Amino acid sequence: MWIPVTIAAAVFQTSRTALQHRLRGLLSVSGAGFVRYLYGAPLSIMATAVALAAGVRLPEIGWQFWPTIAAGGMAQILATMCLIKAFDARDFAVGTVFSKTELVQTAVLSALLLGEPLRFGGWIGVIVCLSGVALLAGGSRLWHAWRAPVARWGVAAGGLFAVSAISIRSASTGLGDSPAVMRAIVTLAVMNTIQTVVHGGYLVARDRTQIQLAVQHWRSSAVVGVLSVCGSACWALAFTLQNAAKVRALGQVELVFTFLVSYLVLHDRQTRREVIASAVVIAGVVLTVAAG
Repeated sequence: MWIPVTIAAAVFQTSRTALQHRLRGLLSVSGAGFVRYLYGAPLSIMATAVALAAGVRLPEIGWQFWPTIAAGGMAQILATMCLIKAFDARDFAVGTVFSKTELVQTAVLSALLLGEPLRFGGWIGVIVCLSGVALLAGGSRLWHAWRAPVARWGVAAGGLFAVSAISIRSASTGLGDSPAVMRAIVTLAVMNTIQTVVHGGYLVARDRTQIQLAVQHWRSSAVVGVLSVCGSACWALAFTLQNAAKVRALGQVELVFTFLVSYLVLHDRQTRREVIASAVVIAGVVLTVAAG
């Protein structure tokens, strides 16, 4: 079940990120990130209420859940902002690919913090993925390319998304024996609520015009929120069902969707090397999922 759920998450995330990229013409980096929580939190809470009304048992929530999911939520906020900065530094597709170093970082953190290492074949797949990202970064000019702003912001986003991924898995799997779907929905509802309060509080203190703009442009912003909560729900369910590193590995199929959206919708143009590098990343994904 985790495989189709992860692919669905990748589709939702690509669509949401593309629309967030376009929102940069209306909102700041922080404001464009905030809309996913502002409009996503109410939907995730409603989903929890519907599940309860349908008779699904609410999981028992221990004290460890709260700091874990709060850390995951904060990491996701910062990761989203770093990713949007990466888009500004280069373009939608290339910024996304740099963030895919998340796969390596998730694999390492899962092994160290959750005790869920990949098998040998999975690590080889991770190395292949990283090789593809290195090729994207510039091949023989690797050192200079990795010092470029798109690389710094993209890799930072990847690391923070990795922290978020393992936090979500740790929080959701710690909710007892409630059905996996309910654990995922509750985890998402709590995380989105925390994110809305924290990020909204920051904007009230530092740039409250962004909140006004997020409401003013509600048609575009609400679509981002809906896609975000759908994608986040799928990610949370996938993390509940499977090792975070394997989920993130399969999630790299998002690159295929990303380049299609970048080329067909946003009219960005990539070089032959960038396309080949992305193909190498996808090959690493297949190896990680099959042998990891």
